[in-house]
Order: sequence, then C-alpha cells, then structure tokens
Amino acid sequence: MKQVSNLRLLFTSTRNPFNLSFSCSASSASHLLFRPKTLLKPRPLFIAAASSSSSSSGRRVPPQKGNVRKFGDFRGKDRVLGMEDVLVPAADGNVGFNKRRAEGRDKGKPKALQLKTRKLNPVNTICYVQILGTGMDTQDTSPSVFLFFDKQRFIFNAGEGLQRFCTEHKIKLSKIDHMFLTRVCSETAGGLPGLLLTLAAMGEEGMTVNIWGPSDLKYLVDAMRSFIPNAAMVYSHSFGGSPNADGDASPNKSSDTIVLIDDEVVKISAFLLRPSYSEADVSYSSSVRLDGNMNPLSENIESAGQKLKPGDISVVYICELPEIKGKFDPGKAVALGLRPGPKYRDLQLGKSVLSDHYDITVHPGDVLGPSSPGPIVLLVDCPTQFHFKELLSIQALDNYYTDPSDHPREGLKLVNCVIHLGPASVTKNADYVKWMKKFGSAQHIMAGHEMKNTTVPILKSSARIAARLNYLCPQLFPSSGFPSIPAINRCSLSSIASSEEPSNIYSESICAENLLKFHLRPYAQLGLDRSGIPGLKTPKDIINELLAEIPEIPDASKHVSQFWQAKQATPQMDENAILIEEPWMHDTSCTPNATDASKDCFVPDCLKNISREDLEIVLLGTGSSQPSKYRNVSSIYVNLFAKGSILLDCGEGTLAQLKRRFGIEGADEAVKSLKCIWISHIHADHHAGLVRILALRCKLLKGIPHDPLLVVGPRQLKRFLDAYSRLEDLDMQFLDCRHTVADSNNGDGNFFVRDERMQSIWKRPGSPVDMTLLTTLKDMLEEAGLEELVSVPVVHCPQAFGVVIQASERINNLGETVPGWKLVYSGDTRPCQALIDASHGATVLIHEATFEDGMGDEALARNHSTTKEAIGVGESAGAYRIILTHFSQRYPKIPVFEEDHMHDTCIAFDMMSVNAADLPVLPEVLPYLTLLFRNEMLVDEPDDAAVAAAYS
Repeated sequence: MKQVSNLRLLFTSTRNPFNLSFSCSASSASHLLFRPKTLLKPRPLFIAAASSSSSSSGRRVPPQKGNVRKFGDFRGKDRVLGMEDVLVPAADGNVGFNKRRAEGRDKGKPKALQLKTRKLNPVNTICYVQILGTGMDTQDTSPSVFLFFDKQRFIFNAGEGLQRFCTEHKIKLSKIDHMFLTRVCSETAGGLPGLLLTLAAMGEEGMTVNIWGPSDLKYLVDAMRSFIPNAAMVYSHSFGGSPNADGDASPNKSSDTIVLIDDEVVKISAFLLRPSYSEADVSYSSSVRLDGNMNPLSENIESAGQKLKPGDISVVYICELPEIKGKFDPGKAVALGLRPGPKYRDLQLGKSVLSDHYDITVHPGDVLGPSSPGPIVLLVDCPTQFHFKELLSIQALDNYYTDPSDHPREGLKLVNCVIHLGPASVTKNADYVKWMKKFGSAQHIMAGHEMKNTTVPILKSSARIAARLNYLCPQLFPSSGFPSIPAINRCSLSSIASSEEPSNIYSESICAENLLKFHLRPYAQLGLDRSGIPGLKTPKDIINELLAEIPEIPDASKHVSQFWQAKQATPQMDENAILIEEPWMHDTSCTPNATDASKDCFVPDCLKNISREDLEIVLLGTGSSQPSKYRNVSSIYVNLFAKGSILLDCGEGTLAQLKRRFGIEGADEAVKSLKCIWISHIHADHHAGLVRILALRCKLLKGIPHDPLLVVGPRQLKRFLDAYSRLEDLDMQFLDCRHTVADSNNGDGNFFVRDERMQSIWKRPGSPVDMTLLTTLKDMLEEAGLEELVSVPVVHCPQAFGVVIQASERINNLGETVPGWKLVYSGDTRPCQALIDASHGATVLIHEATFEDGMGDEALARNHSTTKEAIGVGESAGAYRIILTHFSQRYPKIPVFEEDHMHDTCIAFDMMSVNAADLPVLPEVLPYLTLLFRNEMLVDEPDDAAVAAAYS
C-alpha cells in the first residue's frame, strides 16, 4: 500500500476545521477519471446443478463429479493498487478512491478449484459431539451441533451468530468438511452466508465445504448466489427429491433410509420428517404453547391435507461410528509367528496379514478380543406435533429401539445419545416423552428453546462489555447484556412428566448448555463432559471486577448522571405557561460555524423541547466485515415509538441484538412495528440478517391485517429476496434505492452516471419506477411522521448508498412550528460531496469510520473512511452531532481516535441507544467511555485482507 501513500490528501476549506474540502461528485470528477481500455463484462457466478437424491431405502448418496453444485469456483485475490486502480486527485485536491472497487472490477482471475479432502484416520483417538448454543438466550436461531474427529469436522445447522460464538470460544470452523441442515430455513441456515464468505477467503485458494440438506436446499443455494462473491467454494447435496411447483415433495417416504456418508470414520444417515395433517390437528393448531405463544405451525394449518411448503421438511440424522475393535493381545500374535511392527497395526485396523514364521494367514479375530458396537448419536429436529406423527411412523428406527423384554434381537443397535432440537412445546408432550423411553438408557440432551439456560448469555464477552457500559451510563446503554427470561420457559421436571403416566425418562435427560460435550471416543470416557462449559459471571461479579480495576469509575458514573440531572432540573412548563428559554439558546455566537467552545452550547431548533417519545437511535451492530466477540455487524434501529420503526441495514445477528436490547417479547413488538427496512449495499455484513427479520415478522403478523413490509435496497438485493421467497414467506415488497434518489431521472441513480466517460460501465438496464411502491413509501413516511427518505449514491462498490431521513415539522407546546430532525446514515463509503450535500444541517450524521487515521492507504483501497475523514464529512456538512460506527474488527473494543477532534462526535458501541433529547450531552460522555477502556490493551486481532474484502 506504500505506493499510494502520496494519494492521501489534505483539503482546503474554511468550513472544515481540518481544512478538508471534499469534491467527489460526478460533475466535478469527470476530468479525473481514467478511460477504461476495454469494457469489462461482469464475471459469471455460477452454480452447477446438484441434487444428490436417493429414492430407495439404504441407498448411499456420495459426491459425484456430474451433479455437484459448485458455488463460485474462483476467488479474487487482492493486489497492490496501481495508478490505474485509483482515481488520481487533480490539483484542486479531490479525494481519492479505488476506482476498480467502486466499479466492481476488483476481482482476480477465475481459478478452477477442486474439492479438498482430508486424509482419514480410521483409528480416531478423540471423538465427541458438542453443543454450540447459538440462539439459547435470544431464542432466535436453532442451536448447532459439532461432531469432532481427529481429522474431520462435521456441523449440524448454522444459525445466525454461529461464527461469532465460535470466534469467542476459539472453535475453528475452517476445518469443517461437511455441514448438515435439519431444516432449510433462516432459523437453521441464517449464519451460512457469512460462514461461506469467511471460509472462501481463507488461505491462498479458500476453503471448500460440503453442505447437505433436504431438497429445499437448492432454493437456499440459488438465493445465495446473488450476493456470495466468486470466492465462495461450496458443494451442495440435496436429498429426498425436489418439491414441484405445487409444493408436493419427492417420492421418498419418511421411512426410507438415506445414507449420506459411509466411510471408515462415520456413517451418517437421514430420515425425512414431513408434517402430517388431519382434521384432529385443526383443534391442536389452536393450542397454546408453554410460553404462551401459539403452536409454531398453527398459522399454516387452514385445512386438513394442506400441501407442503418449502422449509416444512425436517430431518433426523443418525451418526454411527465403526465398531470398537477388541483389545489387541500381543501374546497371541507372537504365538502365531508375528514379529512386533507394522503388522500389529494392520491387524488392529481390521486387515489380515501373513505370519512371519509360519505359512499361515493371521486374521484380526485371531489376536483381538471381542468387538463392541460403535457409539451412535441421533439428532432429532421435530419442530411441531405434526412432524411427530411422521416420527412415530419411521419403521427403520425400530432397529434403534431397546426391546422392553430385555431379550437381545438380531440387528438391534444401541443408541448412546439423542440430541433433541425441537421446541419444548413438542419435547415436553407426554407422547414425545413416551417415545424417548424407547431408547432405553440413552442420554437425552434437550437442546431446543425454552431451556433453563436461556438466562445465560451466549456471547459472554459482549455481555461483559454491555454490563460495564450500563454501569457507567445507563442512559445510553439501558441493556445490561444479561437477559431476563420468564421462569415458565425453564426446564422443569414437573412440566415434563405425564399426569397420566408418571415417567422418570428425564433422569436420563439434561438441558443443553453451551459447549457441553458427549464423548464417543475414547471408550473409557464415553458420556457427558461439562468441563468446557464456560463459567457464569453475574452482572454483580462483572461490576465488582470493574470497581477493582478502575477505582474512579463510580465517580465517573455520577458525573455522567449529572448531565441528565441538569437537564431534568430545567423547569417544565405546562401548555399554558410561557416558555422561558436559556439565554444561550439565542446567543448569536452559538452557531454551527462559531468557535469550538461556543459551538458546544448551540442546540438546533428541532431539538428544543423535544419529547423522549420522538426518536431513539439504537446501534445494534457497529463492526465491519464479520461479527466479532465485542461488535456485531451493521444495523441501526430507528425507533419512532408510537409511529413505528425503521431498520437501516440488517447484518447477521440483527434479530438477536434486538432481543438482547428489548427482551424476547419486546423484540417481537419491535419487529412487528417495522415500517421499512433500508439496505445500503449488497455486502453480507449489511444484509445477511434480513430474511430472518422478514420471516419472523410474517409469522408474528399471521392472521392480523397488515401491509407487506417495504424493503428499500440496491437492485441486486431483489434477486436474492425473490429467490429466497420460494423457501419462506417473506411478506415484503421491494423498492430499488435508485428510485428513492433525489434526482431519480439520471438513469442508474449512481453519481458516476452523470459523467459520460463512466456511462458505458455504470449504465445497466433497470426496472421502471413502480409508482405504486412510491405511493406506498409516501404513505409509510406520512404514518411515521416523516417528510422524506432519500437514498444518496456514495463511493464504495456498485450500487452503494447512504440515506437521509427527514422528520416532518411539529408543533411545540407554544403552538410554534418547529422543524423536524434530520438523520443521515452514510452506509459504507469514501468521503464524497454527494453525502456532504445531503447531510447539510443534519441533526445526526452516522458515518462509517472503518480505519484509524494512520491507515489511510487501507481506507483508500477498500473505499472506506478513516476517523478523521468521517469527522471531516460531518464538519463540512455542518452536522450537529456525528456518531462514528462500522469499525474494523482490528479494534475489538474501542477504536483509535484523537480526542481533540471529537468535540461534537461520539463513538458507537453495540446496544448504544441515543434518544434525540440526549443529543446535546452526547459528546460529553465520550471521555468517560475512554476511561472505561483505559486498561484494555488494543488487540490487533486477525483482520485478514481477503476476509475483509469478501465481506465489505
């Protein structure tokens, strides 16, 4: 990056305290652009059809060359930027940016990558299954199950938050060979796109992985190819046939055994579970779950015999390890004429050898003691009572049931562990408990939702930070990071046992905990292992540590509270009283262009006498690229209270963050209140959590009159949503960001389009403006008390936008008309004039600040902004308050910045909730936040350039 260091510029302007003047509009940049030598066509991203299906019982479904779906068989490799890559600034000092990246031409040449295979180790010394408890405290995703061998790794389900959880606990997902989905939906697969992006960017050629799932898997893969870059390398295998257009499923029956993997390490088989409806089920569909919510599938039951929908099919997986060979007897080997050496190992591996001294063949049975059957683990995902009927009808499972007569029978297989992924509304049912008893002494692990550990935070590191922030400033950080779940959701023996038939089955059952293991090998350790379960610290424990670490923190907390106490001390006038404003509100020296000292006293008219029920900005995710221990990826919840809410970007884990901020029920209400979701660009860290939010809202509002949710985003996003809607009902309508640009008559809506030299690159056929959708947007804005929502083209990647939200005028208690507040969010961008112009006079500018000031080269290469550049944008625009966000994950807790530049700026943290009424005091809190992290060493965590490029 040293070659472009001379492109980091200083600018001249009296409006900017840093003498920065940004001029990146198309009209002013036309003479700066390089004319491309050739018109580059977009490189194709393809997925070859793959459907490894099985129609007969016991048929193996191996990977095959002809039917394997290759997901993006090449990856782009970053290279050092040359002069042709960057918009070279002219003499008037325009800002530089990576032109190739902005055009979407920063990918390398395609590579014909091959599926990597690991050398198998048939004699595995260690093997276990482990609960990766994503979703347990927020109940937003299905937990994952990790099957570990010496040389191979398998994972079942990849809900949102999986990668973040594994990062915290140092579980290397890079060694995953196979991934299995028990259902194909956002609950079980929401974390898959982010995981694939990470795997694809690792190493020189990226990692490869096999993904297995029922026939609906093809819908998911088809949807993901619209935004997963060419770096991803995925081989997907669907089984059970393909649903047709009417929703009818394949010829496979639930009783058919589908063998997916069968090698010397493990045999993994699958049974399909389809919901079975009858007239009796109609009454059941209105039953109430233990937590007070309706049955999960009740909204789908309108009449008996309803056709299947994609995502309704569930899977039971059976993992069988090879038999455990008997103990090797060296004495017998010597007696048969064998010398110690390699032949001993061959016999232990089940191979026959020739005697060294006699003309005989020695067989394994000659020197080994009696063999023991290999351990068996079942993973049962029975999401509804309708699936349970099919579960009972699987005859192939009879071989795994213990004979109650205790008489051994031929073909009987002893199950050691059963992991139940279904909800407690199913697993606590008396009939389900009776079915569990068929497995005899097997260890049952109840990993579904509503278990006792729902009060335990999954992400302990971020919960610790949240608790400390909450202690220092509860006004900005109302969430302590520790959920409070109603006791009714806890696993209780009394609620499980049948009143008609008392059962002690749960003497062999436990509630799953994060990182709980069940050892399968070595045989001497067969059984549960709780040693890896993280210890739990209460908020009180965390605060006691904080007080010991920073003795000044109690005084700091008191000082912070005084800011709000001073505000509350201001006399409150009733509607008939004459409002007496402070003298400084009318002091002509208190203007945005005054000195820094006098500027601090200025309060814009839109904030005077503003209600606390007017606007709250909740920063749900403040990190970039990929989720980390302390920061989730981009998402901002704009709470308009009684008038609804808006989401700006929706990275993976957004739903979980909402539940951590508002609680389980509060998050449901927040999702139902959404008026619009706006997406800045088509990078996964900004939209990978979208379908989870849409699918949940659809279910929450089922049977309640409502309008489809309006999603505003770049046109590539529509392709993803249209493809994914075949899998789950998203109940939304899409509006292209181009049609919400202030001057939407410029064709593509991108700032480059105004320049004739770039027309050939940026001009793309686009859909005509749907006036109905624009009317919908107008009506939504009016209901929400907003005047406009305008997208602003910015400099990052093709079709990248910022957004301006302007509130309508309001009437204060004196009957005066007061201007509405103005909120601007930059998305990802280099500093650009278009955003500065749009941000003029903003009440709040939320601007990305991915890199510290010393990393201008990296910011230029990635088309991101440094801290100083972001502040410069806000200062140039005359923004009242600037909130910096989207920090590189190399800054795990707090980014690097110069406090001298932060007089009207604040650093964002996850779960930070900024009420519009608190904006005047916002910058005053920043020094105390730095105090909180003064002993936190800056950890330069791995921020691999390729991984960052894949995400952002």
